[in-house]
Amino acid sequence: MNLRNSGSISILALLLLLVGCDKSVLFSESVSFDDTWPLDQPAVFDLPQLESDRTYNLFLDVRNTNDYPFSNLFLIVSMDFPNGKVITDTLEYRMANPDGSWLGKGIGTVKDNKLWYKEQIQFTETGTYRLSVAHAVRNNNRVQGVSQLAGISDVGYSIEEAIPE
Repeated sequence: MNLRNSGSISILALLLLLVGCDKSVLFSESVSFDDTWPLDQPAVFDLPQLESDRTYNLFLDVRNTNDYPFSNLFLIVSMDFPNGKVITDTLEYRMANPDGSWLGKGIGTVKDNKLWYKEQIQFTETGTYRLSVAHAVRNNNRVQGVSQLAGISDVGYSIEEAIPE
């Protein structure tokens, strides 16, 4: 390869990197699973320190593969506040269209889903906020949850600054 081609490849790589970055996301973090999310392993995150006078939107980020056997996803999400208060939500998200095609973005067998969690919130307490995300998926007519949820490879969160209304 000559120097001219090397420079062109470097410029192309830099352009792809810049185009691929989402400038609206202030913070994000995720944990990876080996394409199976164990029921007893919630994804736990300590949120970064955020400015108390600003408003934010929180999203849950879930990556699934074609191995995911359901059309929806049930999550139990808890936010622990620095003062000891805990807010727990049981949430349901649609993961597939009625024809079976996956929602989310991505090419091929992997789809990234950006799911709304909290809208227009402020972090007014000083200290660490902790976010815990566990799945609560179960088969029809079964009391026990699915112990090993296939097809989920990553679970995380992202924070964006809310645009004033």
